[in-house]
Amino acid sequence: MYKALFDHIEKIIKLEPSEIETLESCLSILTIKKKELVLQEGQICNTLYFIRKGCMRQYIINSKGTEQTLQFGIENWWITDYLSYHNHIPSHFYIQAVENSEVIAIEKSALESILLEVPKLERYFRIVSQKSFGAAQMRIKFLFTMSAEERYHHMNNLFPEFVQRVPQYMLASYLDFSAEFMSKIRAGKV
Repeated sequence: MYKALFDHIEKIIKLEPSEIETLESCLSILTIKKKELVLQEGQICNTLYFIRKGCMRQYIINSKGTEQTLQFGIENWWITDYLSYHNHIPSHFYIQAVENSEVIAIEKSALESILLEVPKLERYFRIVSQKSFGAAQMRIKFLFTMSAEERYHHMNNLFPEFVQRVPQYMLASYLDFSAEFMSKIRAGKV
């Protein structure tokens, strides 16, 4: 049931069977339907989500009322609103299933207890956070240094299956251009 998560953890740290049991006791599996929200702007985020199957996204609704995708998460990735989660403040984001998804959820209070019982999990979550932060930094770099067309081709070259997997309007908003511009790029008219 939690194999994907424990396999992911094992790539970074080695847990003893008793530590696995301790962590397992605090986990739950959620099935989330396509387009269903697990977090809305204004709510306090108290949960980390490990994506076992499917695709999730984090987005905002900008001042023009347009959705702007900030992050995608697919199998074996974590997704949450880290600022809301850490500071116990209302979220500025939405987290939504892009596809029918299954996630492994862990509540903040449970995780805090587990980290005291199994301190080596701190290392695992630190490394996951650092990788996530690094990916966010690279995304910002690409937004500042590449043209819209270059961003699309870069994404398509790195993750061709992913580009086909998500709705084009979501990918366009993630790459910071319109769905119409996306159509022109894909048709070779740019």
